[in-house]
This record gives sequence, C-alpha cells and structure tokens, in this order.
Amino acid sequence: MRILGLNPGHDGAAALLEDGRLAWSLEAEKDSFPRNSATSVVTVMQSLRDLGSPPDAIAVGGWYRSPRPGVFDFDAGYYGLQDPVIKSSRIFGSQCQVVSSSHERSHLFMCLGMAPESYDECALLVWEGAIGAFYHTVDGGCTFERTSVMHGPGHRFGFLYCLADPRFDDGSVPLDVAGKLMALAAFGDARRAGREAGQVVSRLLCADSAYSLEKADFEDSPLLNCGLDSEALHDAARLLTDRLFERFQDAALAGLPTSIPLLIGGGCGLNCEWNSRWHDLGHFASVFVPPCPNDSGSAIGSAIDAQQALGGGTAIQWSVAAGADFSEDVVPAGWSPQPLSSDSLAQLLAAGEIIPFVQGRCEVGPRALGHRSLLASPLDPSMTRMLNKLKHREAYRPIAPCCRAEDYGLYFEGRPDPFMLYFSRVIDPRIPAVTHVDGSARVQVVDHDAPANLDALLKSFGDISGVAVLCNTSLNFPGRGFINRISDLVSFCEVNALRTFVVDDAVWHRR
Repeated sequence: MRILGLNPGHDGAAALLEDGRLAWSLEAEKDSFPRNSATSVVTVMQSLRDLGSPPDAIAVGGWYRSPRPGVFDFDAGYYGLQDPVIKSSRIFGSQCQVVSSSHERSHLFMCLGMAPESYDECALLVWEGAIGAFYHTVDGGCTFERTSVMHGPGHRFGFLYCLADPRFDDGSVPLDVAGKLMALAAFGDARRAGREAGQVVSRLLCADSAYSLEKADFEDSPLLNCGLDSEALHDAARLLTDRLFERFQDAALAGLPTSIPLLIGGGCGLNCEWNSRWHDLGHFASVFVPPCPNDSGSAIGSAIDAQQALGGGTAIQWSVAAGADFSEDVVPAGWSPQPLSSDSLAQLLAAGEIIPFVQGRCEVGPRALGHRSLLASPLDPSMTRMLNKLKHREAYRPIAPCCRAEDYGLYFEGRPDPFMLYFSRVIDPRIPAVTHVDGSARVQVVDHDAPANLDALLKSFGDISGVAVLCNTSLNFPGRGFINRISDLVSFCEVNALRTFVVDDAVWHRR
C-alpha cells in the first residue's frame, strides 16, 4: 500500500509510505525555500513527480478549519482525537482513498510509528505552539486518554523573547524565537531572578490563552523591551524554563503510570534541556523523541494514521536520511573536483577552514546530521563567532558538535543521541567552540545511520588534532532551509569566501 501524507500548514511537508516503509519526506522549506514554509505547489509537484503513479491513499493532516464550510471538506481541523474520516475518490483517473485526521493526531502517530518498537501501552506528550497535553494509550493507539496541561506552551515560552525584544510589536510570535530563548536561558540563573521576573513568568503561565498575550499588558514590567543582552531577561528565561517544565512534570507524576515509555512530539520536543529532564526524571521506562518532533514530521504522522485506519498498523521502517536527493543541476565553473580523502580534508579543517559537507539524501527534520552540514574545527574559541557571523545568527547562539559513538565518553557526559535532541555536559576543555556558556553541548553521536564519510573524517581529524570532534551546523542561507542543489552551494561558498566543499565522494576546490 502506498500512502501520501500531506501537512498543509507551516513546516509543511509531503511524505510517502510504501508498505510500511518511509520512502521519502519532502519538506517545503528545504532546497533553500523560506523557513517554516507551508506546503506549496512546488512541494506538491515534486511529490507527484516522485510518486510515479497515483497512490492508494492520500492522508491530509488537519489545520485550522476554513471559514467557508464545505470548501475544504477533507480538513479535519487542528484539534481532535476522533478516528480519521475516509472517503473514496479518484486521482488522475485512479481509485484512491482520501483520509483526513486532525493535526493533533499527526503528532501522536508520528511518535508511535517512528518509535524504536511497537508499544501497546505508552504515554505520549505533545507540546508545541498550541497543544500542551499528555496522552495515555493501552491499545497501541486505537484509543487515547488525554490530560490537558496548558494551552500553547511553546507560544508562551517564545513570547518572553518578544517581550524583551524592542524590535517586536504585538502580533504572532515568530516560530524561531523559542529556540533563541532556550540559548539565552543558559546565561541565566533562576535563583537570581527578582520579584518582577517572577511576576512576569507567573502571568505567562497563568494566562487563560497563550494567544491573548500582548506586550501592552506588561507596561509595568522592567522586562518590557529590556533588550536581549539583559541579565534580567536571561534570569527570567531560566525561571520560565524551570517553571514551565515543572507544570508538565507535576501533571505526569500525578496522572501517568510509572515504568511505561514516554514518546514526545511537538516543537517543544526540540528543547534539548527539557528532553534531558524527561530522561533524568526516572518516572518512565524510556523516553523517545523522533528527529522531526515539530510539524516537519506531521505529514509522516498523518500517513501513519491513515495506514493504521486502513488496517496496516502503526509501525514503519524509516531512516533519518529520507529527504530529497541532492541536485547537481550545474557543473560548477571555477571549481575542480578531486576524490575525497579524509586525511586531506581533516588537515584543511585543522588549519581553520569551514567546509560545507553534503552526503546522500537530505535529513528529515530540522537538525543537520552530516548530510547537509557546515563542518569546522572546535579547537579555536573564535570559531563560534565566525560560524554565527557566516550564518547571520546572533552571537549568543551555540554551535553543535558531532563525534563518533565510541568516542562520546571521552568528551561528553549525558545521554548519547544521534539526532541532537539532548544536552550533554562537556568534559574536555579543548573544544571551546562547541561548549555553551553553561558547559552544555547539543551533541550528534555519529552512528550507523550517519554518513560513512563523516565517521571516517572524524577519525582522521582525531588522528591529526588529538580531538575527534567537529563543529556541525546546518548548511543554509539565512532564513532558508537546507541547501539541496549544487548551484546554491557554489553561490553560498562564493558569497562567504569558502574555498572547499564536499559532495558525496568528491572534494571541490575553488580554482
């Protein structure tokens, strides 16, 4: 059975399941389109091209309902645990089932289907911009018991950033600011937060609706437009991080059985500190966060929901490298290829070069995991500043490291993870470029699913420098998704005066 899943909203994507295997997931922002793009004509046309023939079913994830009833009768809406609606239709003259289920269900089934094993009983947490709830299933996802905790945890968290940023006027909280506030929280100390900060945090957490928050309601607060480099903001961010997690932690301890697995979906699943806390809590038998917990995985989740509704179960086989193939759309003028030598490339990195690194198909989800990465040496503390400047990012943003699984314990303490979804503690002082201000790092552990050339390069860099760790950040233009064609890659290198890039088994040098 072939099922095409579609997420129509932001972080839009199309995903194909073939007989329980994820064939591909095409995200609208990838290939240098704007960040957080909705599913577009380009995405749909690319899906139709890669389908080859009409699918057996199309699964459309719900979004906010159209104000004109009947216009989008496939739209199940954003919220709801009701079973999918299945309608028979014809696509390009072929019979096809159209399956519609809610956006809420897309997160649940994305977690269930991508989990490392099938669970009859488990707990699920969906926390994102709008939804904040736990779910308990004892029948593998046929039914769910929901415990709502907080409306809009992600929106509340991001609003604090906007409150302090004088450039932001009231309106929708940008989708990228929650991650920025997470980085700023590392500079803060909740014990240092004053009474005013505590009052702001309490108001953020106690508001009836996350979307009723406005800056004008905080005119009496010293945090209003205080600036992003303010110590008061950093302390408030630390306090909000702690208090928000504690609200969900208390709900979990009070309402969920012990020693069952916890699966996490929603954009807050990208918060590495919270993921680490869930793991360390000890209440759950295990914790699983997929590499695409935000809406970039919703198309996969809707397809899994349809697969289950059509009798195929929830489990799927998948690889994180299920994105689009790299497009070699031009022959780069002024560049010369050579066979990849890990030793030679490691010497360039050790000498301070920043090198775009492209391997195979694009990653699923928002983390660059060696398939569309910028690599650099972590030994020079100025490399953090150089990479952030090259990427037009704020100076306080941390740079992630990658290392081989067998070397993890030499440099880090914590939970090894292949998808950069947990914080580790840096224990080796020789890697300042990937050590955040609080001593943490968001480590990618290079395992069997990572590119073999990245594993070999890390070994060579370790042999040359004595440290088998590299800086690994995403390869993209500012405000755009991952670069996925050689014409854009050449442009990126020339704009940023980079002299070398890698595509699969070839190293290109600028003549």
